[in-house]
Amino acid sequence: MTDPASGSSAQTYPGSKGLAVGQKFVSGTYALDAEQIKTFAALYDPQPFHLDEVAAQDTFFAGLAASGWQTAAITMRLVVTSGIPLRDGIIGAGAEVSWPQATRPGDVLQVFSEVVAVKPSRSRPGWGIATLRSETLNQRREVLQILVAKLVAEIATEV
Repeated sequence: MTDPASGSSAQTYPGSKGLAVGQKFVSGTYALDAEQIKTFAALYDPQPFHLDEVAAQDTFFAGLAASGWQTAAITMRLVVTSGIPLRDGIIGAGAEVSWPQATRPGDVLQVFSEVVAVKPSRSRPGWGIATLRSETLNQRREVLQILVAKLVAEIATEV
């Protein structure tokens, strides 16, 4: 599987026929440790349950937990580097995100995505809005994040 920490650039797929309902994609994996959680939190979400194992014990999470935004950022990296074959990149047009369970140190994340809807553009043939449902799971197959995103993308057209 792809190692997202390697710094490899996003894959391109010049022969892509566009997105179609029912297509499924599986990303590579990403291992998260306590130091990464604390570093992200110090920069972007400085709350006790993200910053310090001892302080986190007396919170709702009862232990160190990654920011949901860190889980979202890792999800994005996995989808871009190994998940969805979009020739022109991922262009967001809106999203809903939920975190049913906390991401913890030692979790290995992987994203499973499916195209659930496609709406053709009226002004740009071959393009449209694709709705993608992605679940970010850990190594125990527990769902850590659910993301339903609308993407501006090339879509499959009937010939």
